[in-house]
Amino acid sequence: MINNAIHHILIRGTNWIGDSVMSLAALRELRRQFPDHHLALFVKPPIANLFQGQDVVDEIITLKDKQTILKRLFRFPNRIRHFDTAILFQNHLEAALVPWLAGIPERIGYSLHGRHFLLTNRAYPRIKKRHQHQVYYYLDLLHQAGLSSNDYLNDPHFEPDISLRPTAESLDHAQHLLNQFNLSTSKPLIAISPGAAYGPVKRWFPERYAELADQLIEKKKAQVVFIGSPNEILLAQKIENLMRQSPAILTGLTTLNTLLGLFSHCDLLITNDSGPMHLAAALNIPQIALFGSTDKVATGPLSPQAEVIHKDVECSPCLLRKCPIDLRCFSYIEVDEVYEAVITKLDSN
Repeated sequence: MINNAIHHILIRGTNWIGDSVMSLAALRELRRQFPDHHLALFVKPPIANLFQGQDVVDEIITLKDKQTILKRLFRFPNRIRHFDTAILFQNHLEAALVPWLAGIPERIGYSLHGRHFLLTNRAYPRIKKRHQHQVYYYLDLLHQAGLSSNDYLNDPHFEPDISLRPTAESLDHAQHLLNQFNLSTSKPLIAISPGAAYGPVKRWFPERYAELADQLIEKKKAQVVFIGSPNEILLAQKIENLMRQSPAILTGLTTLNTLLGLFSHCDLLITNDSGPMHLAAALNIPQIALFGSTDKVATGPLSPQAEVIHKDVECSPCLLRKCPIDLRCFSYIEVDEVYEAVITKLDSN
């Protein structure tokens, strides 16, 4: 248990965008519980931009992505030896091994992946049995570790705060990108995120995204922009080649920081279960989220502005990386259904 003296707390953040957004509620609870302590968040460089200017921690520590595990284990502990406590949101063995090697006295985390002996304060996952949202995974760690007296899993009045606000810099970068592609606010601006880092099993079909985008441009005179990571450029190009109209392909051109600004300019996002879905939820931007193999209760967008389209087929949610049959969870989602949901959402905002 952390005492009331000035304390240096290291939080090992997660590596995925969506998980990082969902951990924001726990970070805010830590800030509320320990306002006078020094909170440092350790994340990889691409994720660090997400937390800049959000006032949830005092320091952001990054580690080079391309370092080998051995280099990280031998070099990084020297940078964090001054911390008194390590709170591990990430579940990997390495996440616990590094603060152990650094000699940090108190090491708090879930007892998973063979790291039981590396932790001084151990918690055990409870949300799956209770079928609760992933945001409570990080909050429950705080409660089980004695960092918060609030039993978040059983508090019906607690509302997780995952809100993000775009910085002035992110808004400027986004505006520059919009100007570069001759996009304005005079017509509906709709972003489409057709990818998902997890793989194709979380992606609605390219030909249906193409038809949906064409209908939005032709019927609603919408400006459609495709966004995604550099790894998804080929996917965006494939969709563009299937289209009759010409969308703006911003895939691979946005950092996390710029994406926050871009979404703030958009009227709506259409997305799979992905990192951008959670970003839009954190910004409270209207969105239509398409769910196939994953669980809308566990990882759905936490926003009153979000609508999830999901088909309750017998095999979903399977959570598999590869569908062994016909991906019926997505094939039952038709273009017309998504188009009508988009129009209804646009008209109500």
